[in-house]
Parts: sequence; C-alpha cells; structure tokens
Amino acid sequence: MPSVNALAETAALVGDPARAAMLAALMDGRALTAGELAAIAGITPQTASGHLARLAGAGLLAMERQGRHRYHRLATAGVARMLEGLMAVAEAARPAPRTGPRDAAMRAARTCYDHLAGQLAVALADAMVARGVLEFGPDGGAVTPAGEGFFEQLGIPMARAARGRVFCRPCLDWSERRPHVAGRLGAALCTRCFELGWVRRQGGRTLVVTPEGARGFHQRFGVAVPAG
Repeated sequence: MPSVNALAETAALVGDPARAAMLAALMDGRALTAGELAAIAGITPQTASGHLARLAGAGLLAMERQGRHRYHRLATAGVARMLEGLMAVAEAARPAPRTGPRDAAMRAARTCYDHLAGQLAVALADAMVARGVLEFGPDGGAVTPAGEGFFEQLGIPMARAARGRVFCRPCLDWSERRPHVAGRLGAALCTRCFELGWVRRQGGRTLVVTPEGARGFHQRFGVAVPAG
C-alpha cells in the first residue's frame, strides 16, 4: 500500500496546471517531444523539460530516444486509468450538470489511452453485454464462450488479446458515466477498428467514424453510428 506521502507527492505532480495539460495530451497513447508538450501547456521548452523530468522520476512518464529526439509517453496503462478517473471526479465536482468534454465530436468518439471511449465505446459495450458476448461485474469483465467466436470473426484472436495486462475490465467513461471496455481486450478492439478503417483520428484523442465504420458497427454490433 502506498504511503500517504507518496500519494500526496503524486497528487501534487498531477495538480500543477502545466503538468496536467501535458499528461492529458498524452492520453491518446502518442509519444510527444518536450517542445510539443511545452506548446500544449503554454510554457517554455526549458520549463517543460523540468516538469517532464519530475514526472518521469515519479514513474508517470517514460522517455524514448529516436535519433536526436526524445519522446515522452505515459509510463503505463495504470497512469492513464488514474488520469481518466481524476477527470471523471473533477467533472462530477462541478456544479454544471454536463459531464466530460464540451466538444461534441470528442464526446461522440475518442480514445482513452489505448482503447475506445465516448458514446461510441459505451454503445459497443452495451451491445456486447446485451448480446451475451461480454459479462461485466463490479470486479471486472469476461468474454463468454459465444464472445470468443464473435471476436475471432471480427479478427481479434483471443490468444493475441490475452497477452499482457488485465484481459477485460469495465472503465467508467469520462463523459457518459457508464462503462466502456478496457484492458487487453479493449486495446485489441481499438486496434482492430483502426486496422479495418472504421475510425480515424481527427486530432489528439478525438475520433471520426468512417462510412465503413458506420456499416461495420451496425452489421457486427447492431449499433447505429453516424459517419463523420
């Protein structure tokens, strides 16, 4: 169990507006340079380097070197879950009834680190539970025997999805306040949607559903999603 001091230190790191802006920018799973993150946070590159060093020292960021450039990304999926949870708590504490991002496109479909989020992701989760493909409980999620065939037909081999961290878990959606699919299965589903050309990035975390995606989501999941 982490100490109270460690908890306070992590909270203080995330609580700085500039650092919070840089962390939020990395929630789409990309790796960005110090200069790019400085521009996002509205600070100088030198100041950004100091912030990034502190975040990396606390285990919140990982750095990769490619050629002359250094790229920064969230260290783990656990860091992304922490940030998404903080966003949800912060929005819930606001007096306004509306939750999540104000941008309609971002509310409709976005990434939550390495998996789908927003109205699209919640609709897919609801459809899979209703069809008996997934089972969600308070402690996690599971793919049913029927679901194994469903995902195999979609092009997601269960052996590939089963590698690594927690296989399937519900993740409380920032804007919808209902669960979408996270874990290895959520990441594999997101990757497959990109491979099929069903979604494309509009910028940052925001996604656009393509005409192929609108047809695919309706045919495979029974979910009506307008193309962007």
